[in-house]
Amino acid sequence: MRDYAPPGTTPDPENPLVLHVLGARPNFVKAAPVVRGLAGLGVRQGIVHTGQHYDALMSDVFFADLGLPEPVANLGVGSGSHARQTAALLTGLEEVVLEHRPTLVVVYGDVNSTLAAILVCAKLHIPTAHVEAGLRSFDRGMPEEVNRIVTDALSDILFATSPDALSHLANEGVDPARVHLVGNPMIDSLFSALDHLDPAPVRARLELPERYGVATLHRPANVDDPASAKELVDAVLQVAERLPVVVPIHPRGRERLAAAGLVTGGNLLIVDPLGYVDFLSLVRGASLVVTDSGGVQEETTMLGVPCLTVRPNTERPITITHGTNRLVTPALLPAAADKALADGAATPSGELPPLWDGKAGLRIARVIDSWLKGGNLSPAAQAVPPKSM
Repeated sequence: MRDYAPPGTTPDPENPLVLHVLGARPNFVKAAPVVRGLAGLGVRQGIVHTGQHYDALMSDVFFADLGLPEPVANLGVGSGSHARQTAALLTGLEEVVLEHRPTLVVVYGDVNSTLAAILVCAKLHIPTAHVEAGLRSFDRGMPEEVNRIVTDALSDILFATSPDALSHLANEGVDPARVHLVGNPMIDSLFSALDHLDPAPVRARLELPERYGVATLHRPANVDDPASAKELVDAVLQVAERLPVVVPIHPRGRERLAAAGLVTGGNLLIVDPLGYVDFLSLVRGASLVVTDSGGVQEETTMLGVPCLTVRPNTERPITITHGTNRLVTPALLPAAADKALADGAATPSGELPPLWDGKAGLRIARVIDSWLKGGNLSPAAQAVPPKSM
């Protein structure tokens, strides 16, 4: 890979710089194939790690697991309320962007660092690209939904992972010339790691039997309200009566879930966050996954593992129509788990989602490389290449 960005005062049209802003686990997984693709095309680039996930096992380990280079900046923002965290991100990212003067900033997903980077770049007139554009849950009670809408409205290049995203962006008036259906780079990372996803060592280390479940729970709607957290935990405990369930606990909501009764005991095993390879190895061997995570819905779809998503909606409906995912309420979770366990190993229904073929990162890199070579770096005038990349 080419050397990473030295600080500069203005963008260099002869040697353009792409900065990737990453803040949480899914960002790292989506960015790795794009970084590799751009490196193969000789594009100068750097990674800004916002530290939105302050636990090393939620962030730093992914650099090693995914082959990402050391970041050019680590803001170490940590947790906090949405307002405090976003404010700290705005201040820190503005300093980084002013120091490095990138030609293009690439953001991923829908976390607060994504929103902050887009706002900073819009104010400083730095062009931006959004990977995973156009996903919508149509639930503005979700902080991520607000982040998605604002990010897509301000992005100059939008990379969509599924056909439904194209429709959402069109309905919002986004110029189709700025939108590219490229597939899902998260699936690229999964394909790259597939040969290393062995459940046996992780299962042995955690002393799990061959038949077990995995649960990941962190959404504010599920864990912030004590009554909601208690209802969800009670449902997970009922699932744990059917088979052992291991729960890698996200830093967010750890205390609330523990207060609601989510503690190690009986068939329930609470563990620290796992690295990328270890976590997906655990998922690959699971008989059942219970989650409220968007990325896990996609990963279980590709691995053929039954997935029960404890949410009233999903911004990834393609994991239901083309995958192994099903939406459930806490009240219905135990019965849904019984059915999934009785049915056994799942198989995706019909064809897999289009372009989920392990080549999304390269498609994104080619669009960006072509954009960089367009000659005019103004976000308003820059010609974006056609969709058939």
